[in-house]
Parts: sequence; structure tokens; C-alpha cells
Amino acid sequence: MIRWELPHEHVGLATIDRPERRNALNAELCDELRGHLERSQGLRAVVITGEGVAFCAGADIIRRAQDTGGLEHGGGDTFRPAFERVLDAIEAHPAPVIAAVNGAALGAGMQLAVACDLRVVAPTAALGIPAAKLGVLLSAPNIRRLAVLMGQGAARDLLLTGRTITVDEAREHGFAQRVSDDTRATALEVAADIAKLAPLSVHGHKHALNIVADTTALDDAALAEIRAREEAAFRSADLQEGLAAFGEKRPPKFEGR
Repeated sequence: MIRWELPHEHVGLATIDRPERRNALNAELCDELRGHLERSQGLRAVVITGEGVAFCAGADIIRRAQDTGGLEHGGGDTFRPAFERVLDAIEAHPAPVIAAVNGAALGAGMQLAVACDLRVVAPTAALGIPAAKLGVLLSAPNIRRLAVLMGQGAARDLLLTGRTITVDEAREHGFAQRVSDDTRATALEVAADIAKLAPLSVHGHKHALNIVADTTALDDAALAEIRAREEAAFRSADLQEGLAAFGEKRPPKFEGR
């Protein structure tokens, strides 16, 4: 579930409350979070965090394996459309959205944090997007967000190697704006400070920065090309192998098909 609170005047707090699965996201959680964001357009700041030791360990891999039909193929993906919609809602929210990255932010978890406006990160947080270890391809909007935030070099390092990075590296490349042992408290302090500022200025700056970031937006042909590769990866035998290997806790054997 998403625990929704109003801890300060004009400030919302959304907590991904699924610690037994390290706050792994599924379509229902994405829709629940998006609903809270869409109903809170009058807030001046929002904080997103995770319950327990992780911010968000990524997509619910077991659920995705079931959706895609396991080793039999033929299924659909309930997660990706819902995930894209909630990231769009974060970006479109008039107020700044702050990620309190209290622990591991991996795969979809790091993409969720990237979509936020600011990030407060725990010094021991593990950060990475190991999509290539599963056979997954990020969507064009998420690749753009990552490259705009962290630069082409860091984005290529993350996506082409699948490795996790340290908080020091994340701060060097613009991912972490604050580092704190108590990310929730620090993020709420930042949010409360923002809430005291002129809303038209803050909202206007966020909107203007989004427009500046959109100067890197892709045309229809480029979007279609990336989408075709994304869909091909989703239909691939390699994705089934990656999901199976993850579930069986063994190294995957990819064949490029």
C-alpha cells in the first residue's frame, strides 16, 4: 500500500509501505501513488519514501514473470503502463516532489527517484538500473530523464554495465542533492522550507525547468524506434531467461534472441 500523510501544512508524504518485498512496485501501487498525486494538486511540496530498509528495490519481478507468461510467453505487462503514468504524474505535479531515498533504489526504484525534482539519499543506499541483467529495455522517457539529470556518461555507465553506484558517484553526477542518515526527516525539512516560499515562483520554476528539459525530447520517429526495441526486448526469450534466473538465484544465460 501507499501510506499517505500530511505531516506539515501544504506538504504531502507518500510512503511505499511494502517492506517485506523491499517496496517493490506493481501496477496497483503505481496507480495508488498516482491517485494521491492527482488529488493533491494544491500542495506546495510532496515527499516520496519507502518503509523499512529500502526506498524501492524495483518492479515486482515475480509479478512481472507471471504477467509475461513465465517461460511460456504470451502474457502482457500490467506494470510498465502504470509505472509510466505515475512518473508522468510526478513530473507534471505543480509542486516539487522530493525522493527520500532511505535505502536501495534499484531499477524502477531509481527511475522513480530520477523522475522526482530533488533527492535526499542515505549514505549507504545502493543505486543502479540493472535492466541488462534481466533483459529489460527502459522506455524512451526514462532514458531521457536519466540522461538529462546525470549526463550521457553516467547514464551510459548505468545502463550499459548494469552496475550499482555509490552515493558519492550519485552526488557527483547530480542524482543526490542532499545526503542524510535520516532521509525522511531531511526531505520533510526541505519540503517545509519550500512550502514557505512563493508558490507561483516555485511552481513556475519547476514548469520552466521541465520545458528546458523537454528540449531534448525525441521526435515521433525516434520514439517509435526506441519503442520497437523496447517491445522486442519484452517479447524476447532473453527476458524470460532473465526473469527465470532471478527467481532461481542463478546467473542468466542470454542468447540475444
